[in-house]
Amino acid sequence: MDQNVILLDHGSGGKLAHSLTTELLLPALENPFLAQLNDGAVLEIGSCRLAFSTDTFTVDPIFFPGGDIGELAVNGTVNDLAMCGAKPLYLSLGLIMEEGFSLDDLKKIMASIRRAADKARVQVVTGDTKVVPKGAADKIFINTSGIGIIPEGVDVRGQRATAGDKVILSGTMADHGITVMLQRREMSFETGIKSDTAALNQMVAKVLAAAPQVHVLRDPTRGGVGTTLNEIAGQAGVGIRIREDSLPMDPQVAGVCELLGFDPLYLANEGKLLCLVPADQADQALEAMRSDPCGRKAAIIGEVVADHPGRVVLETAIGGQRIVDMLAGEQLPRIC
Repeated sequence: MDQNVILLDHGSGGKLAHSLTTELLLPALENPFLAQLNDGAVLEIGSCRLAFSTDTFTVDPIFFPGGDIGELAVNGTVNDLAMCGAKPLYLSLGLIMEEGFSLDDLKKIMASIRRAADKARVQVVTGDTKVVPKGAADKIFINTSGIGIIPEGVDVRGQRATAGDKVILSGTMADHGITVMLQRREMSFETGIKSDTAALNQMVAKVLAAAPQVHVLRDPTRGGVGTTLNEIAGQAGVGIRIREDSLPMDPQVAGVCELLGFDPLYLANEGKLLCLVPADQADQALEAMRSDPCGRKAAIIGEVVADHPGRVVLETAIGGQRIVDMLAGEQLPRIC
């Protein structure tokens, strides 16, 4: 295979995606903001700190149980801003549609975008539309960018992970990834599995009010919980230990993963977050999450350690240990 071309694996959020970013994209555009490798850029303008983020959504299929590409686009950028500790305010909306795309489907997507924006308490204030020849895209792609204000005293970055921090996951893993996979493959399992897509900014505000010393917030989207924890461990030069029997999973999602051979640690989530917080504030952060509809199944899944810096270790349910590396390859392309 020609190694000098872009592969689907480069969009996985895993090892190849990380290499593409660090070895090609960052050197071409090198600056201190990009070098942070967090979910958005933190910009100081006068006395104001702004978070700025952008994301592009190509999910296939565009409609799935629990949401659609429009809702996903709003929630994804709102969450990237929230993972910077910001209060999201304004979004842009870019639509790339292929000739022949259904106007009825576009109306449904726009209505979904409006509902999601209203629920997240943000406004879409600018946008752009492009149409390409049939076959030059796949129905519709959406780009959303957003800005928000970071409150004084809030500093949540991967680099701040510290030995002794507790690692909290706000709910069940892999719901979005398995939902899209089942739809894409037209599998007829009788399940109630649906995407977890949701805006997390209101839950984040509760967490930061209850536990103001939170060190890291990150939403484990592409590449899942396993890859995201590896990114944090690498940024901070720390080790992370998690416990298999503490990982929250929907039983039906766990069953499908076992049946089809998927590792839920690497499947995408679109309405969950990881919170790394000093141990003395972990209970407050956990209680704040569980008080919100998006965090009712939140759990402490592990801790940050000084050992094995840059690595994530899973303590298995039977008492063993295994290394959780970054996702290698692509389990499910075009998941978001």
